[in-house]
Amino acid sequence: MLSMAWKIRRGVETVMALFLLAMVALTFADVIGRRIVGKPIYGANDITEHLMALVVFAGLPLVTAAGAHLTIDLLDKLVNKPWMAWWRVLISVMVTTVLALVAWLFIKHGLNASRISEVSQALRVPRGPLYFYMAASCALSALAALAIAFTGPMVDPEDTHEEEAL
Repeated sequence: MLSMAWKIRRGVETVMALFLLAMVALTFADVIGRRIVGKPIYGANDITEHLMALVVFAGLPLVTAAGAHLTIDLLDKLVNKPWMAWWRVLISVMVTTVLALVAWLFIKHGLNASRISEVSQALRVPRGPLYFYMAASCALSALAALAIAFTGPMVDPEDTHEEEAL
């Protein structure tokens, strides 16, 4: 089961890298077209905007499952004591609640966008599916936050092998 989770993670990371590569190539071509030829790529901003959302929200569950969100380590010596486990669980439950709330808000926004047929400016790409994708990502992240509250963050087996070699 864990092996399958890592394969899915690697697949998502690969797709994210391809989206980033596409954004870089599109931006490069758009700048060259704008500066040298005098003709920018029509809809490049729309495509970049959608690709950025896909990358960010594909990465959100991965970052959450790894416990890799930005944190302030000012009180780590105190919070990492065994008797403070309740605090770490409480924080994880709060993070789960916030992510679930954000997912619910994206669902509401996606339903509204579908109802009014909201589209992007230049290419007229429907926004509803993108909002539902964001909602699904936040919901998965909420589940991941809840899981790490009780099991701890997912550690990459390849990373542990490298640390053992050192």
